[in-house]
Amino acid sequence: MIEDLLQPRHLLVILAIALLMFGPKKPPELGKGLAQRIRGFKDALKPDSHDSA
Repeated sequence: MIEDLLQPRHLLVILAIALLMFGPKKPPELGKGLAQRIRGFKDALKPDSHDSA
């Protein structure tokens, strides 16, 4: 059942609904903000090289 959910046609419908809800400018901003948060989370997980001494 889960494998049927992520078909390309379903993803296009989800994208179309997101565009209708947020408008054409908002999804790129949301994606950029999400990427920055993920990058910050990864950086926070890295051990500091100068704190180990």
